[in-house]
Amino acid sequence: MTAAAVTHNEQQHRFELQLAEGLALLEYELRENDLVLFHTEVPPARQGQGIGSQLVKAALLHAKKRSVRVIPVCPFVLSYLRDHPEYDEITKSESA
Repeated sequence: MTAAAVTHNEQQHRFELQLAEGLALLEYELRENDLVLFHTEVPPARQGQGIGSQLVKAALLHAKKRSVRVIPVCPFVLSYLRDHPEYDEITKSESA
């Protein structure tokens, strides 16, 4: 399996990874200086293979590079962040 690149589709407000089985995506909303990550979707045949993690990592690196804060709403993103404390500095809760 070759690694495909995650692309940032600004027009659709999502990070995408085109796979043979379909499109994997992480949808977001930009609120002032916050990137709200609210939905991750991976084709069923590719779930559990790290595709969602690739999408989340791309979004987090994007936020870090642009100095915006991340508000994780999606349960998958929240789970990823629990396992990756190195992103704590750019993360804030939705209630903050």
